[in-house]
Amino acid sequence: MSNIFDELQWRGLVAQTTDEAALREALEGKLTVYCGFDPTAPSLHFGNLVQLMQLRRLQQAGHRVICLVGGSTGLIGDPKPDSERVLRTKDQVADAVASIRAQAESFLDFDGDNPATMVNNLDWTEGISALDFLRDYGKYFRVNAMIKKDAVSARLNSDTGISYTEFSYQILQGLDYLHLYRAHGCTLQVGGSDQWGNLIAGVDLVRLADSAHVHALTSPLLTDSTGRKYGKSEGNAIWLNPEMTSPYAFYQYFVNVEDSEVVKLLKVFSDLGSEEIAEYERQVADEPFKRVAQRALASAATTLVHGADATEAVQAASEALFGKGDITALDARTLRDATTELPGGEVAVGTGIVEALIAVGIADSRNAARRLIGDGGISINNDKITDVEASLTENDFLHGQVAVIKRGRKHQAAARLPQNSA
Repeated sequence: MSNIFDELQWRGLVAQTTDEAALREALEGKLTVYCGFDPTAPSLHFGNLVQLMQLRRLQQAGHRVICLVGGSTGLIGDPKPDSERVLRTKDQVADAVASIRAQAESFLDFDGDNPATMVNNLDWTEGISALDFLRDYGKYFRVNAMIKKDAVSARLNSDTGISYTEFSYQILQGLDYLHLYRAHGCTLQVGGSDQWGNLIAGVDLVRLADSAHVHALTSPLLTDSTGRKYGKSEGNAIWLNPEMTSPYAFYQYFVNVEDSEVVKLLKVFSDLGSEEIAEYERQVADEPFKRVAQRALASAATTLVHGADATEAVQAASEALFGKGDITALDARTLRDATTELPGGEVAVGTGIVEALIAVGIADSRNAARRLIGDGGISINNDKITDVEASLTENDFLHGQVAVIKRGRKHQAAARLPQNSA
């Protein structure tokens, strides 16, 4: 595609722009672009990944990118439409800033001929006095325009109202754009479509304060099959921190994406071109049961976030649990992550197989357990069990953690060694 704007449109990453024709023309040259991420949690989530991919693609197209972590805006919080945020302490925000900086740095190139830049807006706002804030910046904002912002309007019409603290958020974010315009020549800000009002606040501030015209570009909010956006406040967050969402759970999430969503997500989270995407779209239509597109998406997204080694490990775990792979070859972390969501129960070393089947819910009685074993339908760690008198040994508990018991191929449970026995 001749213009990066065309590619972003094809990938479904364009929702709103201040002036599409002017932005297209500007993207023919070399722009400086930024996106901000507030540290309102100790990790970025799947929704933030959309904007990281936006920056990544713009950088690969030759544009200079700035990743902003909101050390100051994170202390205030972008107003929610339903309630006031609980203010986080300075130490909490500082810890989250450090964590998010480290995450963001893995998606962009900070070396080479066109390195990305990482900035923290606390660096240029912390020293501004209240009087300077009001005189130098507040004078450019009109209250009648500020109250039209969706979240602000919703709060004004609610019983809870809105504090001046959160009401001032859009001034702080607008100040970011003005600073980056002056310090770095930044003329494009990108964000999610729910940030349009805040982006426009920055565009207007640059115009009013410096008589300059700059751009804003938003991407649609990605939603799941129920129409809920992917985000930490929605209760369905997919975190980028492996301690909050394990690589295995991350991979499995995308393997289970519905057919109606998978092509859209492939365009966003893979570097596949139009012909390859078209082939996956055909496979979704003609052979959906094979889930080829979902596996390609899961592989691309997991590699992007957690690396190729993690992807190989979780693929091996999937094959071990749902196919014929060697479950004993899994490392302790991957085994733990892969079995966390399995039903089951605590089972001690020396417990008979019959009792173990009852304990983990595979069988509801001793007779049923004996019958399943006699029929050859039970395996432990993918090894078939034929002796109804057998007992679980220490070696059955892989890494001193868990033995995976299967009934056929679809029903499985985890026999977990009691912690005081591990």
